[in-house]
Formats: sequence, C-alpha cells, structure tokens
Amino acid sequence: MSWIGASAKEIARAVRRGDVSATQVVADHLDHIRDHDTVDAFRIVRGAQAVAEAEQVDQQEDLAGAALAGVPVAIKENTAVAGLPTWWGSEAARQPVAEADHEVVRRLRGAGAVVVGTTRMPELGLWGTTDDGEVVTRNPWRPDLTPGGSSGGAAAAVAAGLVPIAHANDGLGSIRIPAACCGLVGIKPGRGVVPRQLTADDWFGLTEHGILATTVADAAVGFAVIAGQSPSKLDPPSRLRIAVSLRSPALGVRLDEANREAVTTTARRLVSAGHNAVRANPTYPAWLAFRTMATWTAAAYRDVETAGLDRSRLQPRTRGHLAIGERAWRRGYVRELDRRRWRDLALAFLEPYDLLLTPALAATPPPAVRWSQRSWQANIAANLRYAPYAAPWNVAGLPAVVVPAGIRPDGLPVGVQLVGPPGSERRLLAVAGQLEEIAPWPRHAGAVPVR
Repeated sequence: MSWIGASAKEIARAVRRGDVSATQVVADHLDHIRDHDTVDAFRIVRGAQAVAEAEQVDQQEDLAGAALAGVPVAIKENTAVAGLPTWWGSEAARQPVAEADHEVVRRLRGAGAVVVGTTRMPELGLWGTTDDGEVVTRNPWRPDLTPGGSSGGAAAAVAAGLVPIAHANDGLGSIRIPAACCGLVGIKPGRGVVPRQLTADDWFGLTEHGILATTVADAAVGFAVIAGQSPSKLDPPSRLRIAVSLRSPALGVRLDEANREAVTTTARRLVSAGHNAVRANPTYPAWLAFRTMATWTAAAYRDVETAGLDRSRLQPRTRGHLAIGERAWRRGYVRELDRRRWRDLALAFLEPYDLLLTPALAATPPPAVRWSQRSWQANIAANLRYAPYAAPWNVAGLPAVVVPAGIRPDGLPVGVQLVGPPGSERRLLAVAGQLEEIAPWPRHAGAVPVR
C-alpha cells in the first residue's frame, strides 16, 4: 500500500499501530519528491539523512504519545534545521549550516515527524510570490501561476502531495496567502503562542510560525505540536456570532466575484451549522496602511543590518525595499504605539463577535514569473492587488486561519479567512472543521472532493 496522499493523522496512526514503518513511509515520499517535484517546491531534500531519522523513529519502544509518528514534514528554509544551511530565499542571504534545530523543528521531531527537506521562499520572505533568483516555484493547480508567498514552496509541496504537512511562517500573510492560492488549511497563531526566534525582533513581533495542511485535523495536530500542547479532538463550537466583512484593508483594491462569492457561500454554511452571521466591517484607519508599510520595510532593513548582509548582492527589488525601510526607521515612522492602537481597535471591533470572516484573497494569484527581476513598484502593486486581507491581523497579533471554500470558475481553489481574539486558535480550527464537514474540498491539486 502506498501512503502517498495519506493525511498526517492517517500515517501517524498506522506507524503507531505497526501497520507500516516510518522508514517505508519516508522512503516512499522521498521517491515521490524525486520524481514529482515539478513545481520546484524544495530547496534541499535530505535523502539518506531523512531515512536514518525515520529508522530512529522505528527504533523507539513506545510511540503512543508520538502525534506525528513517521510523518514526513517539510520545513521552510528560513528556519534552522541542524546540519543544513538556512537559506532565506537566496544565495546572498544564506546563513551557515545550523548546529541545532529551531524550537519548532525540535518539537515536530519530538512528536515523531521526519524532516524530509526545506522548502523555497522569496528573498528574505518579503513577497507574496515565490521565486528566488534560481527557480520559479509554481502552483500545482496551475503552473503558470504563483503558489503565493512567502511560504510558497511549503504550500506547493503540500498541495502537490509531496508531503502531507508543512511548517511555514507568516509576517504579513505568508502562511495564509499560499494556503488560499493552493487550496489548503493554513493557521497563523496569535502572539505568544508559538516560539518565534527567527530574527532579532521577528519583524517587530509580527512574525509567527504555523502549519499548512490538507485537512483541518492535520492542521490542528501540527499546531498543537509546535505550540507545545497535547493534541486533542476539536469539539464543534456552540452557536457563535460571526462578523462577515468584504471590506479591503487597502484603499483602491477591488474584490473579484469569485472571492466575494466564497465569503457569501461560507457565511451561509456557517448559518447552516447553527451560527449567527452578521455583516459588520472593521474600521481600518487611514494611518494603518502607511504604518504597516513602514514596519514591513524597516523590518527588512533591520534584519539585513543585524545579519551583516552585503546589500549589493541582494535582488534589486530587495535593495529598494531596504532603502525605503532605512528611511522609515530613521525618521521614526515605526512605532509600537501604532501597533498597540490598531490591536486595541481590532479587539474593540471583535468584542461583540466570536470570529470575523473575510476574503483570503482579492483576486487571482499573479503569474509564476521571475518577480525577482522586476522593480520594487511592480512587486508591491502585484502583492497589494491580490492579497491585502492578511496583514492587519499580524499587526494586531491575532490568530487567523485560511480555509478552502470551493473551486473558482477558472479551476483554481478559493479560500476564506477566519480571524479571532487572542487564544482562539482551537475555536478557529473547530469552525474550519465544521466547514470541511459541510463542504469537503479537494485535498490535492486536481483531485475530486470526496462527498
């Protein structure tokens, strides 16, 4: 029996029972990656190292508590994996071979997962498209389009069935944007739930580690592991009051009909599950977009300065980003006060509601081309045009999840975003699970949903 395409929970259950060895599962996935990574999802495939790691899982006497026993996982290449360089999306930004795992990698391995490789991202994780100057990573649903970014390689790997689950991280949407592009569940935890430790100040506290998966159950167990929690069953929530908003946080961005219909359809599904859906729009203050842009650019500037990278070796779009960020930083445009103000406004808006439902994207993902060779202005315009909905919730430090919501008329998946107050990660996942039960989605690119 082949375990390619099986869920993480199915694999872990079979390994714990002794129905299959972790070594066999990992070897099968490595063969599959070698033969089918036509989307250029992986930077490094560990090969023999991963097989040896799987053998260590098989040698453990007791796997009862190993929630991810034998599950092949991919790690985004900006997160330290012992024995591998940490690439950060380009040769110019590559860091030396890591001596130890990042804490989230340590926790995944501690749960029995096997790291099969690292996935590609754009330079410094700055963009909502994924090409790194070497290759263009492509969307398994439509190879002429991007899988999103910056966790585009992770999303492409999961959507293509190369791994059942992947680690990712998200500073202004880098989990949720690829999840929406590739028809996946993507969870970004709230502030302080999962150890960050990516850069000196983790983009002024905006960055979080999370999970990309094909099922809510897999996303839930992956989240529990990296959060240091005991995985447990998601209980369907009682009647919730859910705000529904189509308003774009970015002025001038128009929502296309497919994404509008996804939100409308999801709201009806939530009502059918017993919840109360109410039209209500957050007030995005005029200063929020400016301060978010200042924070985004200044975070990159400070990362490069702290790491001592040679700016001249970075891509032109990145150098433009850094120049703007340096001015923003030196002129005092990046302020914790503004981030606290927006968090307070967001929490005040959510106070009468349990969750907020919004679009995940505004439009079709951009083409899969060498965006690294295009101007800073072209990259900014492309990112804002299609993906404005994620960033505010990083600034506010609130948890959010993207859930598949169907297939667009052009054959691409479409998703929606759910946002909640602090500590609501399990509630978000439970509601996502209800949506999955009501309208199951294709788990991999081109697959037919099971009903």
